[in-house]
Amino acid sequence: MSKLQLIATAPMGLEAVVARELKELGYTDLKTENGRVNFTGGPIDICRTNLWLRSAGRILVKMGEFKATTFEDLFEGTKALDWPEWIPEDGEFPVNGRSQKSLLTSVPACQSIVKKAVVNKMTERYGTEWFPEDGGRYVIEVTLMNDVAMLTLDTTGDGLHKRGYRKVSTEAPLRETMAAALVELSRWKPDRPLYDPFCGSGTILIEAAMIAWNIAPGLRRSFNAEGWPLVPNELWEEARDEAFDLVKDDIPLQIAGSDIDPGAIEIAEAAIRKAGFGKEIKVSALPVSKVRLDGDYGVIVTNPPYGERLGDEAAEIAAIRQFGLTALHYPTWSYFAISPTTTIEHYFGRAADKKRKLFNGRIQCDFYQFFGPLPPRGNRS
Repeated sequence: MSKLQLIATAPMGLEAVVARELKELGYTDLKTENGRVNFTGGPIDICRTNLWLRSAGRILVKMGEFKATTFEDLFEGTKALDWPEWIPEDGEFPVNGRSQKSLLTSVPACQSIVKKAVVNKMTERYGTEWFPEDGGRYVIEVTLMNDVAMLTLDTTGDGLHKRGYRKVSTEAPLRETMAAALVELSRWKPDRPLYDPFCGSGTILIEAAMIAWNIAPGLRRSFNAEGWPLVPNELWEEARDEAFDLVKDDIPLQIAGSDIDPGAIEIAEAAIRKAGFGKEIKVSALPVSKVRLDGDYGVIVTNPPYGERLGDEAAEIAAIRQFGLTALHYPTWSYFAISPTTTIEHYFGRAADKKRKLFNGRIQCDFYQFFGPLPPRGNRS
């Protein structure tokens, strides 16, 4: 098989983070666009990227792209693609759709046309007009942008943020993929302490530990493409064996957190145990005013509470103010916080060294970065 055109979807603002992860995995022919990073690979790379990418949303196979200003264009362009190469006779193939800035504005109509074209193509190959769709799942997506249709197959299924360790979550939880991205953007290394004073369900702490121990985040879950004829089970077994061999669970961790809500701490403790870090990550029920940080040159990565989470603007301001005061007492630490509020710099008493626009769900936020001094050269990893 020739190289596949693959797409790693990315939340807005995290495209560069996803591209960097792909480079670290050895992929070099990358093209970054809004919301996605394009790359090439073979079937084994579908397995590896689903297992390893920490900040991406999904891995898609790009089936084709063509101009489509009429339903006939959409039908013929879709039918020209080799769907039976991927989808067996018993495959389930629902169609999802999106349309922006295109003449074909009716998403349900576009989905129906694509479905009809795929059935037509499969009828020619399999010699039947009825397909039971009771086998593997092959989700097709048609995306229309500026009158260009792109057709993809979703290899992932549930989004890559579904790691498998978090069964219950706190209100407005930070997605695992975003938490991993924040840790990566902080450039934290496991030889430095890491603390989250607003840890909620513990996601940032767990993602940091997985990064430190080089644990592939997809090891605990399954994917749509498992068992696909072009992505056979032996490839998944090979990729998982590789990932298990690369785990470095002998690295000591200095990861801890706290939250004012005892209920959140119970949820965090359960997730931490399920993720396999029950002895390595310590959490406690504390207000931020009671936090005491151990060690020097540590890193705080956090998602402070804000109005939509607290339902109380006064509590939000008090928490942010105390967060700023904590930073005054630990001048060798670096501080990283994602928030839609504009008061963080005020209560830190200085402008952030760097700000990055990100979206936490649909909420536009800034990722505030306050850099502390680097550890002495002999203490750096």
